[in-house]
Amino acid sequence: MTTTSSRLALGASLACALSAMAATAVQAQEMEKCYGVALAGQNDCAAGPGTTCAGTSTMDYQGNAWKMVPAGTCLSMELPAAADGGAREGALEPLERDIPA
Repeated sequence: MTTTSSRLALGASLACALSAMAATAVQAQEMEKCYGVALAGQNDCAAGPGTTCAGTSTMDYQGNAWKMVPAGTCLSMELPAAADGGAREGALEPLERDIPA
């Protein structure tokens, strides 16, 4: 094996090891359900009556649809105001707002 080939192999091994460590750190992060923050069709699971699971919410920021977010960020997420001008916030429990008719 030439010096260049050895260096390339070592570099590739190091890159793989660093990638694996980074992926493990992301996976180890605590996550929580956050209601009212998912865009239409992008919820992680069960968006209330009439829906089954992931991707079944029918409107943006649907109050009974949830998305997994890093723990501790749900209540502080910035969301656009509701159509009536009211404030929207994420919640750790299902919400009664923005529910399809």
